[in-house]
Amino acid sequence: MVWRGNQFLLPRGKGSRVWGVVLLCWVLFMFATPKVSHRPKFHLYADMRNFLGVPNTLNVNTNFPFLIVGVLGFVLCLHGNLLLISLKGEIWGWALFYTGIASVAFGSAYYHLRPDDDRLVWDTLPMMITYSSLFSCVLVERVGTRTGLTCLIGLLLLAILSVAYERTFDDLRLCMVFQLIPSVVIPCMCAALTDRKLYKLTRYSISGHSLEHLISAMFPVLLTLMLLFRNFKFPRLGEVKEPRP
Repeated sequence: MVWRGNQFLLPRGKGSRVWGVVLLCWVLFMFATPKVSHRPKFHLYADMRNFLGVPNTLNVNTNFPFLIVGVLGFVLCLHGNLLLISLKGEIWGWALFYTGIASVAFGSAYYHLRPDDDRLVWDTLPMMITYSSLFSCVLVERVGTRTGLTCLIGLLLLAILSVAYERTFDDLRLCMVFQLIPSVVIPCMCAALTDRKLYKLTRYSISGHSLEHLISAMFPVLLTLMLLFRNFKFPRLGEVKEPRP
């Protein structure tokens, strides 16, 4: 890595080596870890109550906050001056991020209406698109537009490949790696793993999986607040590398 003035540069061929290391780690991961298949009770959640004719009502309805945050964030994203984003790569990345958040509401609700292997893809794919766009936004800002958008395209292709691999070979490993990209999923996963225990703890009012939805919806809310109120004391690397008209 080289610093030239206020500009961050990668040595020639560095990008290819980075992608080569990533590919090697992926191959080692696939060989070193056992296959993770769907458990027989994977689609059986603690709270399966039906209200007003809606199956698994709370697991379905707790996805509604994703729709609100996604739509509002997308509208704000179109006005970059409101969210303090100025680079084209950032605008595209954040617009896709909020589109993915809104898609989570539809995909997860559709899955929870009748949970099964065939519908699971509509629950996982929007989340993987969201994680990919968020990671690319970080690269656009801290490294450069070309690097960030290239990574976005690669991650989107990998997301589609991961879903296709899961459907073909009944193996969740690649999808699970995507789920672990943002550290925020750790408390969310804890809530999901204690689905039945939290359901009993709350005296059968709300389950751990429904709480997972609500906790996850706070993630884009916090990111939106960050974009609204962040201040820059130093030039962002993406801005330095972005050509000025």
